[in-house]
Amino acid sequence: MELNQILEETNQIFKHVLNNPNICLTSTTTASDIDEWDSLNNIRLIADVEQHFNVKFKLREILKLKNVGELCEGVQKKIA
Repeated sequence: MELNQILEETNQIFKHVLNNPNICLTSTTTASDIDEWDSLNNIRLIADVEQHFNVKFKLREILKLKNVGELCEGVQKKIA
């Protein structure tokens, strides 16, 4: 799966979980860029991404993620 497609699907997940239809993710988007993206919602976002793409991240992988691009790259590696 291409990174652009993963980013697009991840964007839809973020819109749903954060209840904000105006979210427009880029590969450099971080939690500080989106008001609703707090620590509790981060858990929900990761869980929904894992479920949607049928992947599982280890805690240390999650802690290393710096932005949405790294999340999408992680998904791409796991589904390849």
